[in-house]
This record gives sequence, C-alpha cells and structure tokens, in this order.
Amino acid sequence: MQSRSPASRTGRPRSAAADAAILAATRAALVELGWSKLTLGDVATRAGVAKTTLYRRWAGKNELVVDAVAELFDELELPDSGSLAADIEGVVLQFATILARPEARSGLMAVVAESTRDDALRERIRESIVNRQKRLVVEGRTRAQARGELPPETDPSESARTVDLIFDVIAGAVVHRALVSAEPVDATWAWSLTALLLNGLAAAAAV
Repeated sequence: MQSRSPASRTGRPRSAAADAAILAATRAALVELGWSKLTLGDVATRAGVAKTTLYRRWAGKNELVVDAVAELFDELELPDSGSLAADIEGVVLQFATILARPEARSGLMAVVAESTRDDALRERIRESIVNRQKRLVVEGRTRAQARGELPPETDPSESARTVDLIFDVIAGAVVHRALVSAEPVDATWAWSLTALLLNGLAAAAAV
C-alpha cells in the first residue's frame, strides 16, 4: 500500500501526526457535513490543531479534500488471485467499496466539479489520485506478463500509453457506474467489465 503526505510548503517542519489527524478530521467532516458545509475551522477543531496549521499546509478546502480522499484510494491493493481476470475483478470491487463511502463519494464529486474551472486543482487531482493509482495497472500488467498472460512490451512510451488507457477504461467505468448511474458494482458486473476489457466487444457479446 502506498501513501503520500500532502505537498510540502515552506515554514516549520511538518508533523506527520498532525497531517494524519487533519486528513482524518476532513473525512469525518465530509461524512457528517458534506463538502458544501465543510470548513477549515471545523476541520481544525476536530483535529485539535490551530486553523493556521491548515493554511500552512493547504491552500484551501479543495486541496485539503483532494488529499483526504487520496488517502482512501491509497488503500487499494491488487490481489494476487492467480489470473489477470481475477485480479481485475478484485480491484474493481475494492474500488467500488471505497466509492460507496460517503466521504469518498461527496469529496470526489465535489472536487472534480470544482476542477472544471480550476486548472491547478485538476492537476492536483491527477497527481494525488489518478497518477498514484496507476501503480495498480503497472503491477497487474507486470504480473500478467510474468504468467505469460500478456506479451511483454519493449517500447516504454507505448507501455505508458497502454497503462493510461487501461486505467481510464476501468476507473472511468467504475466511477460512472457507481457515482453517475448509481447502479451496483457487484461481482457479476465486475466479471462482465473484465470480460469486455480482456476479450473485446465481439467476444463479450458472444458470452
């Protein structure tokens, strides 16, 4: 499991304990209040720190929420189930479980909406959440290549494009299903998505 502290800013040395308390307090506030009513003052009170401590670490509420939600996605682990298909199904169900948490659901939807008019926030989401979780695709492909399920790739740029595409397809489908369509992401759906990803449209239609 991978974790990462919020981006450092100038000033006194960072306290890992304070960071952890602040991010946990942010998630608690998202559950109880939702994004719209969450304030840095409330988070500071919950975390037992001064409000100025938050402003030394985060530029504002949106950045704080991104980092709090990013920690949830860092909990994702790719299971070693013995096959690429089973690994994909396992991580899809884990991802859906995290998205079902109110702090992940409300926080992610809010900052994505805010990022449509804030390029810096969009980049923070990309770096803190999207790029960090592409590790799962890299790990899964490497494992599948070692099993002989996928051919090796010798072109680094082509490999990077493939990783991006796989991540976009899986993450996009799960987020849309769970948060936009509000439909269940269960074992049957995860199996169908995996069959489509691995076998293509023609093979999936024949199942």
